[in-house]
Amino acid sequence: MSINPANSLISVPSGSFVVPDVTTVLSTEERPLRFSLIIPTYKEAKNIPQIVEQLSRLLDSQLAGDYELIVVDDNSPDDTWKVALELTADYPQLQVMRRIDERGLSTAVIRGWQVARGEVLGVIDADLQHPPELLLQLWGEIQRGADLAVASRHVEGGGVSDWSIIRRFLSRGAQTIGLILLPGVIGRVSDPMSGYFMVRRQCLVGRPLSPLGYKILIEVLGRGRVPWIGEVGYVFQERQAGESKVTWKQYVEYLQHLLRLRLSLGPIGRFLRFGLVGFSGVFVDMTIFYLLREQVELGLTTSAVLSAEVAILNNFLWNDLWTFGDISRHQRGWRKRFKRFLKFNVICLAGLFLNVSLVNLLFNVFGINEYVAKLIAIAAVTVLNFWLNFKLSWRVTDVRR
Repeated sequence: MSINPANSLISVPSGSFVVPDVTTVLSTEERPLRFSLIIPTYKEAKNIPQIVEQLSRLLDSQLAGDYELIVVDDNSPDDTWKVALELTADYPQLQVMRRIDERGLSTAVIRGWQVARGEVLGVIDADLQHPPELLLQLWGEIQRGADLAVASRHVEGGGVSDWSIIRRFLSRGAQTIGLILLPGVIGRVSDPMSGYFMVRRQCLVGRPLSPLGYKILIEVLGRGRVPWIGEVGYVFQERQAGESKVTWKQYVEYLQHLLRLRLSLGPIGRFLRFGLVGFSGVFVDMTIFYLLREQVELGLTTSAVLSAEVAILNNFLWNDLWTFGDISRHQRGWRKRFKRFLKFNVICLAGLFLNVSLVNLLFNVFGINEYVAKLIAIAAVTVLNFWLNFKLSWRVTDVRR
């Protein structure tokens, strides 16, 4: 029996990558399911029948009628999406999404989660390198109370079947770099690069995700609310059909993803963004100063004051949108923004006075080289400015009623 693919595909969500509450996904006649498993694909036509059959058989033994499989295909040239659609006649729990305008494993997984009806969300590769039989053990961890159940190559019972020395070195090296850049995220699991896991929907609902590349688990760990993590060991299998998609591009994207998370998470990330914004202000200040002096021919003091004020405005706008954007979104309106700007301005001007005073103290009293003194003053004032602005300009007070 064949079906008409054009009438059976799931619509691809658009907009931001935010997982909704399950109640917003359901139609009036639908009910929540216990589990939704996403299978992201690209050129997996040879593997998709086998993986669907194995997963269905396993899940039917534990969750019959209470789960769904969602294939999210990136418009594969081998028509993987069409092969998957033909399987829906025999597997009613299977659904298919064909993406044409987007690419990437991580975004494919999130688009699948956005339409899923499951209270627990999962992901597995379609290439059979993730053993399907491990699924029930992962589900067992969820049943024991875990918020996230991860299939790991680096715990007891785990490993890789036939990797080269180079690939082993790159994998471990990537993990080590992750531990250096994001110890509080990468260090929470033994295999942060795993692409085989389950997570409770409520850990992700309403959390803006910003995926890049293939390592979706890092995004879940970094941006989700995940108190309890369970791990199950597995041996990573060699591909049985199709072609490997491991390229240098994925390692580059992994590093970019780590840096993006580092710049967005916690006080250190916020401080780094604050520092980058301040660095941009130096160029704005110097450019405006040059124009006022050379083109407009204003006086030295007037040019210095005006250029500094333009730089302060530049820094405020970027900090309001980026550094403290998550806070300012809860303080909407021009009146509140103007109030934040006034506080920011006063703190920056006070910082300028402190900068000059500190340079003079270090140079004239302690005899420190004037350029070293200037660098010390800039570093000290930057830290102070960040702390004061965080506590005063972008302060959020939660009042319980």
